[in-house]
Amino acid sequence: MSILALQGSFELGIIYAIMALGVFLSFRTLNMPDLTVDGSFVTGAAISVVLCMSGHPFLGLLLAFVFGCGAGCIAAFLYTKLKIQALLAGILAMLALYSINLKILSGRANIALLNKATVFSEFEKIMSGEYSRLTLALLVMLLCLILLFLFLNTRLGFLVRATGDNDQMVRALGVNTDLTVFVGLAGANGFVALSGAMIAQYQSFVDVSMGVGMVVIGLASVIIGEVVFGIRTLLRRLIAVVLGSVLYRLIIAFALELGMPATDLKLVSAIIVALAMSTPVLKKQFAVMKRKFFSHRGSSKGNGQWQ
Repeated sequence: MSILALQGSFELGIIYAIMALGVFLSFRTLNMPDLTVDGSFVTGAAISVVLCMSGHPFLGLLLAFVFGCGAGCIAAFLYTKLKIQALLAGILAMLALYSINLKILSGRANIALLNKATVFSEFEKIMSGEYSRLTLALLVMLLCLILLFLFLNTRLGFLVRATGDNDQMVRALGVNTDLTVFVGLAGANGFVALSGAMIAQYQSFVDVSMGVGMVVIGLASVIIGEVVFGIRTLLRRLIAVVLGSVLYRLIIAFALELGMPATDLKLVSAIIVALAMSTPVLKKQFAVMKRKFFSHRGSSKGNGQWQ
């Protein structure tokens, strides 16, 4: 793998890590399978590109986060107030966002940023060099990681975590769990939309269907990070999510380097997630098989000695 491809994988991995932090907040912290991600990712990208066209790339990132929070509130409203199942609420929110994203893009399916300023081109004026994109992506990701870590250690953050662990117990303590769900899903989709905004400016391109499968990529990053790097403390889990995102992009880049068609990326992502999620079961089965093998081998030797 060339140095350029390796650097590109690190850059994408760090940007997608922001989305993975959002998926971690909904999937692991709130314990909710939120499919709004596929829509809110494009919402952030669309907002970002539209504002880049107007000459405000940094404002595009900020408003992308705000609109992403709004997208999360849609799913939270369907789940908490209308009592729609969490999975279906995410699907409905994702479908609604498809039309909203088209309206943001003025009815166009895609827009290219031709000769328009982006946060990366603006940052190059401050820090020139081939690693300026990587540095900016790293700074934004670290800011998101620190803010998420600090939030989850506040009283409200503890309530969000407790809601994911046992919402009935939290309600019994007199806490409004609807509020914690709203806060959790809003923050999660805010991070997802921010990641989409940065990807759009990084690639200088937005497409209304670019969010398809984003929830799988986010889950892959979360699960790979947890399996490989551990989950002992909250900070370690958050760092594991980031490293899992980078590792996932490196796996994809390596697969492409071996000649895998780009059309198979979603299939590979699904296989990676399935393998990562089934790791505990596979480890248990392997331990059982290993135990049976050695016990059978020991009994065979014993029988041979007796004879």
